[in-house]
Amino acid sequence: MARPLRIEYPGAFYHITARGNERKAIFHDEKDREQFLFYLAMAQQRYSAVFHIYCLMSNHYHLLLETPLGNLSTIMRYIDGAYTTYYNVKRQRAGHLFQGRYKAIVVDADEYAGELSRYIHLNPVRAKIVTRPEEYKWSSYRSYIGKERSPKWLTVDFILSYFGGRTTAAQKKYRNFVDSLTGKRYESPLKEVVASTILGGIDFIKEIKEKYLSGRGVDRNVPALAELRKTSIEEIKQAVEGVFRGDTNVTRKAALYISHRYSGRTLKEIGKHFQIGESGVTKASRRFYEILEKDKGIKKKVRYICNRLKLSNA
Repeated sequence: MARPLRIEYPGAFYHITARGNERKAIFHDEKDREQFLFYLAMAQQRYSAVFHIYCLMSNHYHLLLETPLGNLSTIMRYIDGAYTTYYNVKRQRAGHLFQGRYKAIVVDADEYAGELSRYIHLNPVRAKIVTRPEEYKWSSYRSYIGKERSPKWLTVDFILSYFGGRTTAAQKKYRNFVDSLTGKRYESPLKEVVASTILGGIDFIKEIKEKYLSGRGVDRNVPALAELRKTSIEEIKQAVEGVFRGDTNVTRKAALYISHRYSGRTLKEIGKHFQIGESGVTKASRRFYEILEKDKGIKKKVRYICNRLKLSNA
């Protein structure tokens, strides 16, 4: 089984999910949920975990978690391990409770914390358990809108600060923010996750790769690492636009050509990005190659971009 890529550093934010084995329930009653929340409180005390958002469903849970000490593995080993022990002792069973390893996505908090908090808080509504998120007892939403006092281990100020300086005003704006999508179909922010591991813009992803992944060797059992080592089409476009300033026609052709020849991305991925068919990608790339052979100036710029991005022929 492929291992997930774990990226740990002080101050990291994560969207965490874990599901019950065979998608079976991990919470059966109020006592189970209260006990799980107790372990979150203990993780905050013991390991300085900062919990911004939580939502406990029947067979899985969501957390938006910050790790000031860069100790994600320690925190999650404690939470899932302690709860599994409790669950097994209570029901006189043995074995795994959770389905494989927990999923941890590193998040650019300034860009995505608000959107993720709304997505998590609307989980019970999407599951048709309730019609309004405030009706659901087992999430942090009621604390965010002032319906109940926030527990000491839950931090609401960080996300609410994006909605205003005064608490009551911020709570009202946050409620309106969530209400704007309550009961509506909308695209999950998690669809923008790169390599099942990072949620953020080009600069954030680049920083993570340079700071925390550059020294890691290739491991076939961690496919996300190989995926992140590929240069994204967005990175290529950004670099091309910086060199071919103002010439939008050449910029598009050069970006498509470099993506096709050097990025390691599939024809399907490239075609989807440039909104053309797979055969169209090949033809456009070949036509631009012919231009390069005739125009030494453009060829020099393309070589410069490839060297800058450390691209080699894929």
